[in-house]
Amino acid sequence: MLKNKILGVDFDQTLSLGGEFPECGKPNTKLIEWLKECQKNGCKLILWTMREGKPLEDAVEWCKGYGLEFDAVNENLPELIEKWGDKRKIYVDHYIDTSNIIPDYAIKNWEDDKRKRVARIM
Repeated sequence: MLKNKILGVDFDQTLSLGGEFPECGKPNTKLIEWLKECQKNGCKLILWTMREGKPLEDAVEWCKGYGLEFDAVNENLPELIEKWGDKRKIYVDHYIDTSNIIPDYAIKNWEDDKRKRVARIM
């Protein structure tokens, strides 16, 4: 379990599985529960998605319906904005997105490590 980290989380095909945009799909309940546990351990969550306007509002409300609330949505945490100004790129310790890749040179035994990490949250 992560403690005291900042996590950036994608919505479509990560928190919400399936569904045709702009609709929300089925919840990735294992990931949602894992994120809520991370929050209990001091992690901050940023919803980082391409959604905007009504589809974004719907996604935020959808997450709230599963008990998942974010410290920021499509922007840095307020305390980081105060410290560094309003930057375009968000600062997080980890991004959670089904499109992530990790180059082979970055992790020893990458395939084994990837399976372990994905199994924990998916």
